Amino acid sequence: MEFEDLESLRKNSPAWKLLLADNAPFILSFLGKVFVEDNVRSISRGELAGRLEDELHALNERLDHRFPKSAGAYLDDWSAPDKGWLRKYYPVAADEAHYDATSAVEKALAWVETLHARSFVGTESRLNTVFELLRQMVFGAETDPEVRLAELRRRRHEIDVEIARVERGDFAVLDSPAQKDRYQQFAAIARELLADFREVEANFRALDRDLRERIASWDGAKGALLDEVLGSRNSIADSDQGKSFQAFYDFLLSHEKQTELSELLERVQALDAIGEADPRMRHIHYDWMDAAERTQATVRLLSEQLRRFLDDQVWLENRRVMDILRSIESNALKVREQVNVDLVIEVEGIAPVVALPMERPLYTPPEKVALNSADIVAADEDIDSSLLFEQVYVDPERLSEGVRRVLRTRDQIGLAEVLDRQPLEQGLTELVTYLSLSDPSFRVVFDEQVRERVHWRDLDGVERMATIPRVTFTQMLTGEVEGA
Repeated sequence: MEFEDLESLRKNSPAWKLLLADNAPFILSFLGKVFVEDNVRSISRGELAGRLEDELHALNERLDHRFPKSAGAYLDDWSAPDKGWLRKYYPVAADEAHYDATSAVEKALAWVETLHARSFVGTESRLNTVFELLRQMVFGAETDPEVRLAELRRRRHEIDVEIARVERGDFAVLDSPAQKDRYQQFAAIARELLADFREVEANFRALDRDLRERIASWDGAKGALLDEVLGSRNSIADSDQGKSFQAFYDFLLSHEKQTELSELLERVQALDAIGEADPRMRHIHYDWMDAAERTQATVRLLSEQLRRFLDDQVWLENRRVMDILRSIESNALKVREQVNVDLVIEVEGIAPVVALPMERPLYTPPEKVALNSADIVAADEDIDSSLLFEQVYVDPERLSEGVRRVLRTRDQIGLAEVLDRQPLEQGLTELVTYLSLSDPSFRVVFDEQVRERVHWRDLDGVERMATIPRVTFTQMLTGEVEGA
């Protein structure tokens, strides 16, 4: 990097400023403990200030009151625009400020972690990863079918040779250093993935802020502005980052991949060769899902806020038009009684009006329906009229119990599979109740990108079908609060 680039980073990078701060060890230890180790993505000011007060009290007793400020003062300082270490915001319908760590904290913590001396530094697994990535890039971009077939045959031959060796009982087992090497690389990549979500969310917010600035300063036609805005919003999903994030999110929502990943993590954490395993790695995929879901929710919220922003702009413009019309009316009333005022103006038609005779439809006489009332008989007076007032009621507790029963043995299940096990008995009303279930033991995850079809038969035996977003019921972890 050039000197000017580094000088600009030193002055403007929040992560660099954090490392240069006088209280950097205190800031990194507290923010790292709350937002990284505990994977907190949103916390109220009162709760965060309470945790910070406890930390300040413990440190001041040991360090002779080295930190004199209050917890609230430190939070205001860390969330100031010139620092940018905490993001302060107000959630919808909330009066209390909430906080989340920025990507600068993640970057600073990651760099500090590299300063620790490591008793074991593995290189073999990373070299294997490099070779595998190179193969994927080279042969993934290959357009010649013969070259691809040759590579597939080579890999099949290697697998056949390996199968033959295993059948003879001749196979190599990873030794302890190799297992430690791979576990270190896995843990590092897992933490980097979790840290990247904050940067992805920050990029989405920056794009939304740029769009708002463009709308506020736009002086062209509305149609051109609409094309610009819609094109930019679509660019989020169509960008390289958006496609990669969506592919990652789809992978997390796959039940088969989730099951395989959970089994692999359980077996790896039980290996004796890796020594003291990181307990967080056992459920790291749940942290990934929670972070990805919050990022998706942020994109949806930004889109909704942008739509309201555009609606407000249209309302203001319409109000300005009405003010102009009222001004014209008032001026017309003022000059109505005056004479010798030329108020005649000719306006040319903006387009000719063409009306072809054959475009008019021919006259179609209405059908006459013959009514025969000769066979009408008196109604039975003993009919129970209360049937007209009965309403269809779906018990949500019965539906929740069915979902909980399945989640006792599984981490998640899709709505389509739930309906296969427990078909709809009350039609569309019961389907809508499934979509609005709220239970402390599981959460309902909607994937708007994927559509599913569900079928049922009504009381008349007619088969019905509805197309809905893919719905997944995921089990809550112990201590997890829905919507946290």
